[in-house]
Amino acid sequence: MSDFNDFNNPRVAKLPKHLRQFIVEQHYEKYTPIDQAVWRYVMRQNYSYLKQVAYYPYIKGLQRAGLSIEHIPNLQTMNDNLGKIGWGAVTVDGFIPPAAFMEYQAYRVLVIAADIRQINHIEYTPAPDIIHESAGHAPIIADTDYNNYLSYFGSIGAKAMFSSKDFELYEAIRNLSILKESANTPEQEIAKAEKHLQVVAENMGEPSEMALLGRLHWWTVEYGLIGTLENPKIYGAGLLSSIGESSSCMKEEVKKIWYNIDTINYSYDITKPQPQLFVTENFQNLIDVLEQFADTMAFRRGGTESIVKAIECKNPATAVYSSGLQVTGIFTDMGLNAADELTFIKTTGPSALAIDSLQLEGHGKFYHKDGFSSPVGRLNGLVLEDLSLSELAEQGIAEGSRAELNFDGGIHLNGLLKKIVQHNDKNILMVFEDCTVKESNGNVLFQPEWGTYDMAIGEKIVSVFNGAADKDAYEEITHISDKVTHKITYDEKTQQLHEIYKEIRSIRENKRNYERVIALFEALRTEHRYDWLASLEILEILYHKNLDPELEKEVRIYLELKAANEPDHHKLITDGLHVIENPVSQLITEED
Repeated sequence: MSDFNDFNNPRVAKLPKHLRQFIVEQHYEKYTPIDQAVWRYVMRQNYSYLKQVAYYPYIKGLQRAGLSIEHIPNLQTMNDNLGKIGWGAVTVDGFIPPAAFMEYQAYRVLVIAADIRQINHIEYTPAPDIIHESAGHAPIIADTDYNNYLSYFGSIGAKAMFSSKDFELYEAIRNLSILKESANTPEQEIAKAEKHLQVVAENMGEPSEMALLGRLHWWTVEYGLIGTLENPKIYGAGLLSSIGESSSCMKEEVKKIWYNIDTINYSYDITKPQPQLFVTENFQNLIDVLEQFADTMAFRRGGTESIVKAIECKNPATAVYSSGLQVTGIFTDMGLNAADELTFIKTTGPSALAIDSLQLEGHGKFYHKDGFSSPVGRLNGLVLEDLSLSELAEQGIAEGSRAELNFDGGIHLNGLLKKIVQHNDKNILMVFEDCTVKESNGNVLFQPEWGTYDMAIGEKIVSVFNGAADKDAYEEITHISDKVTHKITYDEKTQQLHEIYKEIRSIRENKRNYERVIALFEALRTEHRYDWLASLEILEILYHKNLDPELEKEVRIYLELKAANEPDHHKLITDGLHVIENPVSQLITEED
């Protein structure tokens, strides 16, 4: 992103390399006059309805985030405003992997999809777009209790283990959302993508930590309600940005359930309205539920179960020994004793060692390019990391001498001890030459001709989490989809329609050339009969300026007939007429 450093927002400036890779330029000039009209229509509808049911004062929140009803937000303006409340924003290309999304939240940076929904998906789109991300997330970000929850959720989510099947699901969802938001995508291609998504979703197996956290995120950050079951208010961004579902969700047929840890049992479908929603009494309850779930996660539990999750992930993860040593790599194997306790762990491919999330000098992924393996457990009943150098010597373990180590788990090591690495009075690593490591059954884990053997020290694996311990040193490049959102090329007729929208906006904002609306309406009625929004904007001008009662009546009848004859546009036109007659201040100076 060429203008990345132009942002003076400190939150954005602190983003590490592996997150910066997702950032794209906003290219504000790409937004068409129809795009701007879509934004304005949705925002006027939102304010008209949401001022009654949104939890946080909608206009106040918009102002604090640097948004307006009239124009698609400029990211620079958003960053300047969000910086005042300790947040930032960046633009990305559609869906990004969940782990990266979570980590952005931990850094208190909103991820904004640069694209905007097409007019034929104006009520709702499964694809992330600038309406959902900015008009949904940004207004409530000003609430301190809520934004603390959001960033804390991100810090927990960034550690969540995911499965290889989660990647398949991510790709399937991203592909479908791109196809649905692309102009003129054949229906059979969309149907094929929907079928593929259904197959993947139905064969996920046991949900991963990331999948379960995704449910908590969906039912709070995206679709959450707050208050009472009888009179809840909306705080979820998915509802705040959907002019269709923000209204329908309040109907009785959408069941309202108290939000608690059981919510993780409810999956969701991003392509359909939700059959139930969850209500929290306050935001502290969200943190309490998150804490309950976090206590079940690998980064807090460690042990055998957590290494199993790391192996299933098939992507870089980090295991933390009780000594504090962190081992990063793609985990492929482990050893167990009769009680199913870990006896050794193994990675394959580029691996690294770190302490306190800083890479140990000389132990990066290029040095350990072929993987890393090491025992886990006690040595003859002793906790090896806690022994002093003199106590180690009593066990025949001293630098410069040959040592023989017999671990309680059955691992046997014989080699020349070259170095003992310590940190905070803990032994964390021993370096051996001419070393052989075997299991009790004779299986060889390491042999002298393989070179230097670095043995991690630790009685237990106390934590396992997604990604690298020292991400910058590991130069972790997160999985990026090879499917990019489609950029639309407009035909001549559509470009003519863009000019009509542009002129209507100019007339409304500059308050002159009102005589042009007659010709513009005639062009819409004869050349662009499929369009409905531009005629609504013409009616708005005529209604408020009382310029030509006959033409106003003619445009109104035209729209009412369209609403009656075009079911897909009936609610959109009817709602648009309501907002014209119950205007929203263009200056956005009022308080909710």
